[in-house]
Amino acid sequence: MAMTDTLGDMLTRIRNGQMANLATVACPSSKHRKSVLDTLTREGYIRGYTETQKGVNQAVLEIELKYHEGAPAIRKIERVSKPGRRVYAGVEKLPRVFNGLGISILSTPQGVLSDNEARAQHVGGEILCRVF
Repeated sequence: MAMTDTLGDMLTRIRNGQMANLATVACPSSKHRKSVLDTLTREGYIRGYTETQKGVNQAVLEIELKYHEGAPAIRKIERVSKPGRRVYAGVEKLPRVFNGLGISILSTPQGVLSDNEARAQHVGGEILCRVF
């Protein structure tokens, strides 16, 4: 059976890996997932990721999770826009996550950006997830 929410699957793997105190988690690779991981890396929520080839036409992303004094850097990560219900917001209506302590990740015409980057570039878009 085909997976319909690949981004939600990746976020769940990250959430489960941090609850189990794993150093890395693996998930299938895609351009959309890599752009979300780039945003998480820029904002300091994960150490980084590497793409490796598992077999013929099977790329895998190895995500390095980040911890601070034994506690996960990501306290809460949740999907906002889902395949059955897309959530869009203009630049004026972008929500603040935990009064600015967290971020929203958006898919905009300029690419996948955090809410702060979207405000600076004055663009809105689809709210993919919230991270705190």
